[in-house]
Order: sequence, then structure tokens, then C-alpha cells
Amino acid sequence: MTVTKERTLADLVRADFPILHQEVNGKPLVYLDNAATSQKPLLVLNTLKDYYEQYNSNVHRGVHTLSAKATDAYEGARDKVAAFIKAASRQEIVFTRNATEAINLVAYSWGNSNLKAGDEIVLSVMEHHSNLIPWQLLAQRTGAVLKFVELTETEEFDLEQFKSLVSEKTKLVAVVHVSNTLGCINPIAEITAIAHQFGAKVLLDACQSVPHMPIDVQKLDCDWLVASGHKMCAPTGIGFLYGKLDLLRSMPPFLGGGEMIADVYLDSATYADLPHKFEAGTPAIAEAIALGAAVDYLSNIGMDKIYTYEAELTGYLFEQLGQIPEIRTYGPLPKVAGLGRAALASFTAGDVHPHDLSTILDQAGVAIRAGHHCTQPLHRYLKAQSTARASLSFYNTREEIDVFITALREAVEFFGSIFG
Repeated sequence: MTVTKERTLADLVRADFPILHQEVNGKPLVYLDNAATSQKPLLVLNTLKDYYEQYNSNVHRGVHTLSAKATDAYEGARDKVAAFIKAASRQEIVFTRNATEAINLVAYSWGNSNLKAGDEIVLSVMEHHSNLIPWQLLAQRTGAVLKFVELTETEEFDLEQFKSLVSEKTKLVAVVHVSNTLGCINPIAEITAIAHQFGAKVLLDACQSVPHMPIDVQKLDCDWLVASGHKMCAPTGIGFLYGKLDLLRSMPPFLGGGEMIADVYLDSATYADLPHKFEAGTPAIAEAIALGAAVDYLSNIGMDKIYTYEAELTGYLFEQLGQIPEIRTYGPLPKVAGLGRAALASFTAGDVHPHDLSTILDQAGVAIRAGHHCTQPLHRYLKAQSTARASLSFYNTREEIDVFITALREAVEFFGSIFG
């Protein structure tokens, strides 16, 4: 009797990703660096190609056919992003180069206008540098004070401590939705509810959540949300800022120039309505259109399906890592079927430097991350100079995890024989 293997989500989509079908150092590529950047499906690659081959033109400025087509596609991408995160209005979506630019936009536009000496900004020790340095600079400009939420015993966001930090002095809470190092999924709805009780605004860094799970900004009730396209199957150089409509309308422009104006005089100007007020100059047109294609691709699969499949993979990944005694993982362990955390594992292997592990794994065709993952303060908090990180996406398979674990076990044994 022939037993037919049930096809997984990865089996259905891998053909869409040309880059996955190659050898690295003579071995089939196993790409496990998805938290740094995702791979791009043919739909996205062809969208970029079609734009440059068929209707390359500037947007909003021309009445000719190519400009009209480019404008329709560019603004159509905005509609897709708004629907993807369930924004109340397309005007709540501002295209930026990446999440970093989106955070800086809020820090300069809203922060400079609303914060003063003694006001408090609450962050967490797990923040990516992109959601830390802009607030450090803002605090230096305004005299605002930074406060930090630490971790629980299971290395998750300490909600009880957060409650003790927030007060009438708190003007902003800026937190990551999913830690790119710990993999914990933070309780954003509770965080926003608490912050809003004190009149504080909430900015959500959703770079590691938007590509992996359904997002509803209205249910989360965050005031701003940022994400980068390159982590969600779109090209580099494009991201977006979501902001509540009235809040964005109250904010002054971030950059001045073409596209963001209504009327210009030699000594003054009036500004365009949202979202164009924050999109000065020629935008990343092809990249934005391709971001829309990436949203189409993810939506056609279904974010619920992606989250469920990745959760199963995560459970299997941690189960296998747990069988290597030298491995110490960071962040909460997965709950039933891998649920309760993101699809990544940061780890150390005794005295073996993560860069050495990554180098050996690369010889086996396995791509993982090694370093501080742009979370140096978190690594100091954890008393770890650096970690290795394997991060999954919906196009990864159990078989790839097996290859990774075999290579990791061999690397640990090799360095163990050296260190004695």
C-alpha cells in the first residue's frame, strides 16, 4: 500500500521562490534568516519587471497614459496595505523607505511638537535599535525621559512592571509587537489600553508580526504602526507608517519638497492632504507597487494559514533544538503546536561563538543569523555578547529544519572536540 504524504503549505508555495532552488557551497540552500529579510515570490519579481518595462513613469504629476497607470498602481498598493492591516482609511497609510524612516517620521513630526522636558517615553529592553535610537535623539532634543520595561522570568514583556511605569507623565509608549531576538508576542491590546488610560500615545513596531500573523490595527488600537516591506515578501526600500487619521492630520510635515504641497509661494506654502503631506519627492514607485503585489500574495494564502503552519514548524524547531544539550534558547518556549511565540529561535552553544557556528553552517548550505540582531541592550541584559538565530517562514519545511539540526549538532561536536 502506497502512503501519500500530505502536502504542506511550503510544498504548495516553494516553486514561487526561485532563489530557494540553488546550491550554496555545493549543498541545497536552507534559508533560515527570514527575520532579517524574506525571499520574494515570482509575483513580486514580475511586478517590478512589468513596471519598468511597461509603464515606468512618475506618479501624480502627469496626465499621460503611463503616468496615469503608474499612479493607479501606486495608489492601489496603498489600498491593499490599508485592507491588509484593517486600517479605517487609505489615508492612514504613508509609504516610507522602511520602518526605521517611519519611526523617525513620528519622532520628528509628532515628538518635536508634543514633548517637553520631564515628559516620559516608555520603551522595553527588547527594542530593535530602530525603535530605540530615534527616541534617544528625541529625548536629547526635548529633555524627555526614557523608561524601560524589563523581562519576566520566561523572558517576556513584563506587563506588571509596565503598569507601574506608566503615569500621567507618560506621553508615548513605543514597543515591538514581536521581538526579533526573543520571539515573544507582546500583549499589545493590553498595553495600548493601559497607555490610553493615561492619555499616552502608542507606536507599534510590527516588522516581525505583519509578515507572519493577521493584524487588525483597530482591534490593537495602536496610534501608529510601522513595518518594512522587505520582511514581508516585498522589495527593499519600501515600508509604511499607519497612523490614526486625526493624529496624522495634526502632525506637521516631516520632509519638505515636491509632492507634499498644495500651493507654494516664495515665502510660504500650504500642504497636501493625507497621506501625501508625508511623502515628499518622487517615491519608491516600483517598490510600493510590488509591496501591493506582496500583500496580494500573502492575502491569497491567508495569514491565518501562514501563522498556523509557522507555529507547527516552530514547535518542531524547538523540539529538535531541545535535544542538543549545549543549546540554550532565549525567550519563551512554544506552547501547544508551537503557538505563543514567533517562528524564530535565538540560541547559544556553550563557549562556541555564534559567528563560528554560522560559518560552519554556511558550509552545509544553511543560512542563519549571528550577532546582536540590532538589540545590543537586550543582549547585555541577557548577559550574552551575541546569539545565533534561525528564523522561519511559510516556505520552509521540516526537512530543512532536520538539515539545520544535523549541521548544528556536527558543528557543536566539532567545537566541543577542540575546546575539550
